Amino acid sequence: MFLEVIKAEYIDGYRLRLFFNNGEVRIADLGSSLVGEVFEPLRNIDFFKRFCIKFNTVEWENGADFAPEYLYEIGKAA
Repeated sequence: MFLEVIKAEYIDGYRLRLFFNNGEVRIADLGSSLVGEVFEPLRNIDFFKRFCIKFNTVEWENGADFAPEYLYEIGKAA
């Protein structure tokens, strides 16, 4: 089974509560992951909050996204 993010909720700062298709819920702090040109706009908290679920992961309006496997790996059990 491919790992997918099926739901995400903003918590605070750069933290998201992520719901995966394997039934697990993890909290990922993306603060240290916002490196590089495509992720720079996400440092603005108002921009960071405007995400959606697209192609089975979290994506922002500028096309920035993270692989579901990466989000799962850095996430801590909720």
